[in-house]
Amino acid sequence: MALPSLKQGTSAPDPDLLALYAKPVQPPSGGERVFHLGHSLVGRDMPAMLAQLAGPGHRYELQLGWGTSLRDHWELQTRIAGFAKENATPRYRDARAALASGEYDAFVMTEMVDLRDAIRYHDSVRYAPKWAEAAFAGNPDIKVYLYETWHALDAPKDWLKRFPTDLKDLWEAALLWPSVRATGRPIYLIPAGQVMARLVAEVEASPEGIGGLRNRQGLFAIAADGTQDQIHASDLGLYLVALTHYAVLYARSPVGLPHELLRADGTPAQAPSAELARRMQEIVWDVVTSLELTGVKASAQN
Repeated sequence: MALPSLKQGTSAPDPDLLALYAKPVQPPSGGERVFHLGHSLVGRDMPAMLAQLAGPGHRYELQLGWGTSLRDHWELQTRIAGFAKENATPRYRDARAALASGEYDAFVMTEMVDLRDAIRYHDSVRYAPKWAEAAFAGNPDIKVYLYETWHALDAPKDWLKRFPTDLKDLWEAALLWPSVRATGRPIYLIPAGQVMARLVAEVEASPEGIGGLRNRQGLFAIAADGTQDQIHASDLGLYLVALTHYAVLYARSPVGLPHELLRADGTPAQAPSAELARRMQEIVWDVVTSLELTGVKASAQN
């Protein structure tokens, strides 16, 4: 199969594919069992935060690597960088075995970044559908999600302006719509990148910022050498991403959820101020319910 043009997403998907999203997802009656597949923009801490937000009954496992593409996770002979270190946790489970077990309610996958490189050199258009098909083969009732991440702060072109076009031209065109076509099932979007862009635009438009957050850099980690990490989220950024996962996976508003959480190792994460946490939660729900591909409507909430 030929790789898609990077402009493919500028054309609208077929109406029959959009029709798959006409019926909103209903909030689950209990906790979900979730499998996360990806790399360091998933990490161990974000799924742990999500579990705390979701509360009792939520369970999860994961398979991670360093900058790992969906192709490299799929091809068994491929050596995955950082595999041993990232998966040295009781939460690790082999991804193929996990999906084949049929034990999961939700499967969340994401692609390596930079996404343009993944599309050109790692055949995203073939491997995202492979993972979606494997999930549905193991459990026809599973919900499959595509976690939209973000590009590096120092990436070419204007950082904020890239988010809308990257979503349509890259995330949807090369991963989501090919997976929907291959399976005939909706693949739901977890729009963490869109949420991050919305928050950053609002924060940076205010002279005082919001609740102690003054710029985009505050959502990103500080590296071990004291320099600004250009791609990995800080605890504040991870909290925002976990809220976005919660809103989509549980089809419920995150407004009012706790903001003082623990990392995966049990240590306290840096907590947003109450003001910032509240605004994060409001923005997450506004963005999630405004995008049809999340499957979430405000009216569907219990």
